[in-house]
Amino acid sequence: MKYTIASYSFNGLHREGKMDIFHYLETVKYRYHLNSADIWNMMLDSYDEDYLKKVREAMDEKDMYLANLCVDAAEVWDVDPDARKQWYENGLKNLRAAEILGAQTVRIDMGGRDLEMTDEQFEYTVKRYQEYAHIAQESGFMVGPENHWGASRVPENIRKVYEAVDHPSFGILLHFDNWDVDKENGDRLCAKYAFHTHLAAWVIPNCEEKLQILEDVGYKGHLGIEHHSGINEFSQVEWQFATAKNTWINMQTKKKVGI
Repeated sequence: MKYTIASYSFNGLHREGKMDIFHYLETVKYRYHLNSADIWNMMLDSYDEDYLKKVREAMDEKDMYLANLCVDAAEVWDVDPDARKQWYENGLKNLRAAEILGAQTVRIDMGGRDLEMTDEQFEYTVKRYQEYAHIAQESGFMVGPENHWGASRVPENIRKVYEAVDHPSFGILLHFDNWDVDKENGDRLCAKYAFHTHLAAWVIPNCEEKLQILEDVGYKGHLGIEHHSGINEFSQVEWQFATAKNTWINMQTKKKVGI
């Protein structure tokens, strides 16, 4: 299994001015000994290309790569046409940032505060993700939503959008146990669409079940460790990461000895 630690895991330190993107990269590399980054776009100071190239250089000099760019403030759908236009422009900026940073995957939220999708929303969402997937394919990464909030927290909405977009560079970021409908089955139903994952602290007690779901579908991406409390983040992330990693190792050991 490959792992990432989401930079959002340190949002408390970020809010306090104690961590920026460069400190995050140092932390992941030298505290947790990973070469993979999982960047929350709100930790980026700018979309200026010179700045983004400096972030890329900081990764390159540490032999790191960007497994995922997790994008906020660029959701595809909003009932307000002016907001949709703004989110679209932000989406394009982040896709360009992903290209410069060498991202493997990009999360752009589906949008829509209600669980049900209108026909207008569905058609617009599919059209926009098809556009984004085409851009992603040209730049060598994958793009898609996370089951994060609103309409995306319904497995059937994920399925419908995935099948309608119908593009090899489109998938989802699977956030385990983050469903408002069909909670018990959502992860298993949508794991086959996943290009990246986020595993929160509240899922750790059941993480063997979640890891088995990934193994069952032949998942090849990263297991993303994401912490949310904003408190004691270094130690909390260390606990989540160690627990998930140890669980995976124990699973593989059991398989080898036939338990």
